[in-house]
Amino acid sequence: MKDLLHRGTVLTTNYLTPGMIRIVFGGAGLSAFKTSGVGDEYLRLHFPVPGTGELVLPRPELDWTYPADRERSPCERYTVRRYDPERGEVTFDFVVHDGGVASSWAKAARPGDELGIGSPRGLYDPPAGVDHQLLAADATGLPAVGRLVEQLPAGTRATVIVEVADASHEQTIHSAADVEFVWLHGAGNGIGPSRLEEAVRTLARPGVAPGYVWVAGESHAVRGIRRYLRHDLGLAARMYKVVSYWQYASKEWEDRWAALDPTVRQQLDDAFDSMRDHAIRGAEGDEASMEQSEDILDSVEETMERAGL
Repeated sequence: MKDLLHRGTVLTTNYLTPGMIRIVFGGAGLSAFKTSGVGDEYLRLHFPVPGTGELVLPRPELDWTYPADRERSPCERYTVRRYDPERGEVTFDFVVHDGGVASSWAKAARPGDELGIGSPRGLYDPPAGVDHQLLAADATGLPAVGRLVEQLPAGTRATVIVEVADASHEQTIHSAADVEFVWLHGAGNGIGPSRLEEAVRTLARPGVAPGYVWVAGESHAVRGIRRYLRHDLGLAARMYKVVSYWQYASKEWEDRWAALDPTVRQQLDDAFDSMRDHAIRGAEGDEASMEQSEDILDSVEETMERAGL
C-alpha cells in the first residue's frame, strides 16, 4: 500500500472516560484514505506546531521533505479506533494527561480543526485455527484492544487484560466472541508499577497453551513479557506480537541514547534496520525471518539494558 498523507477535519469530540477522548475525523481530505482492516492498524498523526497552530506537513511528492525554514509539525503514532467507509470517517481515541503535544491538542480540539493523517498498517496476525487469544495492554493500547475485540468473530474465545487508573476508566466493549475482561486498577500508565507481566504469567503458564498473544504498552513493561513468551514458554514468533507503544520518562531516555558510545549506537541502528527487514519478510509469511527478527531483538534488548535503556 502506497503511503499517503491526508487532511482530516474534526467532526466530533467526546470524553469516553476521564482519561480518554474520542475524536472523529472526516471531510474531503480523507477521500483517498484506505484501511488495512487489521484491528491494531496504526499511522502517524501530524499535529499543529505548538505556539503557531500552523499545520506544516511533509510533502510525499517530494520524498517526504518539509517546507524549508518553517518549524515542522510534530507527529506521533496512533491506532485507528474505527473506520467507517460509508461515511468516510476515521476515529481515534486519545489518552489525555498533563502536558504532551497530542494530549494538549486533543483536550482543546473543536469541530473544524485539522490534523495530518498518514497511511495505516497493522501488526496483529493470529494464525488460522487458533482457539484462544490473550490480549494485554495499558491505557495506550486500549483503543487497539477495543477494535480487536469488536472484530473478533463468533466462536472465538479471548481473555483481555487492561491496566487503567481506576474503575471509572474502564470501557464497555461489545463482541460477537466469548471475551473475558480483566481490569487492573492503579497500575502502569505512569501511575504505579505495571502488573501486566504478572497477569500474563498467571494466565499463560508452562504447559497451558495461551493461544495467540498480543501485548501493547510501555517499552520496559512489555519487554519482560516478550522475553517470557519467547524463552520461558517457548512460543514460536508467529504466536505472539509484543509492541512498545510509549517510553516512560522519554526525555531522560533520549538523553541516555544520545550519550551512548557512537559505535554502540550505530550497532543498534544497524540491528534495528536488519530486524525491520526480517519483520517485513515475516509479515509476508516467511516464518524463518520472523524467528530471525526476534533473535535480533533479543540481542538488541540485552545491549539496551546494559546501557540503561
